[in-house]
Amino acid sequence: MEKEMKVQQERAKVVRKREQRADTELRRVIRCLKKNKGSMVGLAVILIMMVVAVFAPWLAPYDPMEQSIMEALQSPSLAHPFGTDELGRDLFSRIIYGTRITLRVGLISVGIAGTLGIILGVLAGYLGGWVDFLIMRLVDLMMAFPGILMALTIMAILGPDLTNLMIAVGISSTPSYIRVTRGAVLVLREIEYVQSARAIGCRDSTVMFRHVLPNVLASVIVLATTGVADSILSAAGLSFLGLGIQPPTPEWGAMLTFSRLYLRMAPWLTIFPGIAIMLAVLGINMFGDGLRDALDPKLRHA
Repeated sequence: MEKEMKVQQERAKVVRKREQRADTELRRVIRCLKKNKGSMVGLAVILIMMVVAVFAPWLAPYDPMEQSIMEALQSPSLAHPFGTDELGRDLFSRIIYGTRITLRVGLISVGIAGTLGIILGVLAGYLGGWVDFLIMRLVDLMMAFPGILMALTIMAILGPDLTNLMIAVGISSTPSYIRVTRGAVLVLREIEYVQSARAIGCRDSTVMFRHVLPNVLASVIVLATTGVADSILSAAGLSFLGLGIQPPTPEWGAMLTFSRLYLRMAPWLTIFPGIAIMLAVLGINMFGDGLRDALDPKLRHA
């Protein structure tokens, strides 16, 4: 009984030490982010986008689908701050609702790419051998094509749809996550605590997903943060080409597609969706750069 009590006490001490280290590391990351003005600006942009997406029904002055041909192509005014489109729909309301779709596409696409990339990267880096060979040859094949071209091919097969758009963008982004995860795992699998876990008889699955994976997540989180911006751009590009989200759904890239027909007559149809895309991508990238500086030990001690 006494031995069991001592073992439990030692385990409790180890758990408390881990919690203290995690708490200290989190505080350090927060301090680094606060010192970086660019990351704070990017975080503010992200928070504003999230608030706009959540409260879109209350912030939008009009129904984004409501048409009024008599008010078509009106320039910005008090009644319509961003003007109206070719069907008389309020552009300001459509951009507000478009924030929802933009965030959904960015986050779900990164979720798909990150999940596939982490699983395949851990398997390739830890198991090695023929598993690593097959996975990395698949990655080489995927990276032989530009990401947007691969997404176009997938969309052409699946068809233009919001769900298919997220799948296409996610799959086309997967190779980067596989390579980053595999590179980190190749280093970690030779470290002492991983070798010790193997020596005491832990299963490969336990070592991979309990001891190796938590130490890989920092690099993947940084990649995922900037990946959201890349996904937004890819989705906007596909919608601009007519293979993404279809009308009348309010999506920023789709708005640019139809606004090019009225570029001289109604330039605001291009300007405001373009600014929305630019601010979203810029804000996410600025926050991602700050997060990378806070989490990457090489940059932290440089």
